[in-house]
Amino acid sequence: MTTRILPAVGDADVARSLAGLLGQLPDSEPSEPAGDSTALIDTLARLASESLDELPEVVLVHEHIGPVPALELIREVALRFPAVGVVLVTADAGTGLYSAAMDSGARGLVGLPLSYEELAQRIQAAAAWASGVRRHLGQGADAPTGPGGTVVAVAGAKGGVGTTVAAVQLALAARASGRTVALVDLDLQAGDVASYLDVQFRRSVVDLAGIQDISPRVLQDVVFVHETGLGLLLAPADGERGEEVTDRAVRQILGALRHRYEVVVVDCGTHMTNANAVAVETADTALLLTTPDVVAVRAAKRTVRLWDRLQIRKAEETVTVVNRHTRSTEIQPQLVEKITRTRTARSVVPAAFKELAAAVDAGRMQDLDAKSAVKQALWALAAEVGMVETPDVPGRRGRQRGDRGPAGLRRQRGR
Repeated sequence: MTTRILPAVGDADVARSLAGLLGQLPDSEPSEPAGDSTALIDTLARLASESLDELPEVVLVHEHIGPVPALELIREVALRFPAVGVVLVTADAGTGLYSAAMDSGARGLVGLPLSYEELAQRIQAAAAWASGVRRHLGQGADAPTGPGGTVVAVAGAKGGVGTTVAAVQLALAARASGRTVALVDLDLQAGDVASYLDVQFRRSVVDLAGIQDISPRVLQDVVFVHETGLGLLLAPADGERGEEVTDRAVRQILGALRHRYEVVVVDCGTHMTNANAVAVETADTALLLTTPDVVAVRAAKRTVRLWDRLQIRKAEETVTVVNRHTRSTEIQPQLVEKITRTRTARSVVPAAFKELAAAVDAGRMQDLDAKSAVKQALWALAAEVGMVETPDVPGRRGRQRGDRGPAGLRRQRGR
């Protein structure tokens, strides 16, 4: 059997040395190396969306890969693509790093300078393990290629554009369709999810930040089960404690939530931190909320450029949602799409704040009238991005290609 190998190496010298040795391995098919962590995850996600059979058996991760540190990258690959064997390539072959690599999900460790015998042995062992996992999962097209949960990140171009309202309603829409849903508030200094759903709960995301292994029991103790059936992981009551939630903690938390829930909605707020940047980077779908005015659209463009510069997310992989839309405004969704160079959602949210006032003031967003145009638009958006099969709101039908609404692409990003 041919073993497919995907190296992830940022160092040119190591890449050349690795390519030379991989070319000598019998029954192996090395791919062109991924130059950074983003390229690796994008490649694996693309292959996994086609079929489990398309994934490489072995991924080699160099210790100096970036921007995501090697051990965190290994953990993410192991969580999202459990049928892939990951091997760490490092100059430090000590027991401490070996233990940390195994804890992260690696199947082996290869020391530098590279040795043909050691490399061949580690690849063979990782490939055998991957083959066993795939036999267990089954080779059919419906076999799982990851932990199963879908993560949707909702971010705002600026304050006041409706980020939390959108996140709450999207989560409610997914829950109404019968799916298990977690709503995470990663607006760590000013999160308002609890206020919108009339919740008082002393646990928060901070309680998970320092835990190395988040078990189902630990998760159950920290997640609040709302009357709607949503699992709520709230922002801390004391905003300064948000600094305790690191990017590494967020990766682990989202990984644990993926295992437990079918849909995970993350309210990222409007202020970009290391924590919510991880959510945007690892999400299957990233929604950027804006309003149709010059200041907000400029802020959306600035956010998209920031994500691209920091290799958090590419513009074409971001879906911009226009909130408070009216037909009379000069800035229409097509113009927003052109300015931000993102995909604009077909489902635009109308300017109807009066419909929201009573539910917002009472902290009962779950009681928003089903006839509300805002609710219908956001639930239609949930269907558009694949969170539900069809909008579960009476009197609402999703736009089809050719309607007068803003044009958009049907294809959703798979990670």
